[in-house]
Formats: sequence, structure tokens, C-alpha cells
Amino acid sequence: MANELLNADQTIALATELPEWALSNGKLRREIKFADFNQAFGFMTRVALVAETMDHHPEWSNVWNRVAIELTTHDLGGLSGLDVELAKRIDALAASH
Repeated sequence: MANELLNADQTIALATELPEWALSNGKLRREIKFADFNQAFGFMTRVALVAETMDHHPEWSNVWNRVAIELTTHDLGGLSGLDVELAKRIDALAASH
């Protein structure tokens, strides 16, 4: 499933599997708010290390204490198991902040 596009049933199941994420323009999207810029940037650094080990990188932005993240598998042209796995890892990191 990691390197395959999600089918319709798998995509529908994301609402339950990843409740902090929303589907937006065919991508998984989440925004996380932190106490300040330092916490937001530290979180991005931790996510970057995980993403690099997975060789799967988010589209994201940071404005002061907010981090907006979008996930998609560009090589496949949509959502894949890689996006789901990275989202779960991001959720675990966000839970520890």
C-alpha cells in the first residue's frame, strides 16, 4: 500500500483513521498551532528528520506559531500509503508538543 494510490474506500476511511487531517484538493491537510515560533520550528525540524528517513517530504509552510502541512505522493499523482504513514508519524510528534 505504501507505493500505491489509495482506492476510494481507503480514502473515505481517512476521516476515521486520521481525524486531525482533512482532504483538500486531493491532499491530506493539517494545521497545527504552537505556543511560539521556536516550538513550531522545532516541530518542523523533527518532522523533517522523519520525512527524510522515509524519503517522502511534505508541502508545508510556517507563519510564526502555525505550521500548515499538505501531503500527497507526487510520483503517483495522488494519495498513497506513504502519505498515511507520514501523517501518523506527524500526529505522534504533534501529540508530544
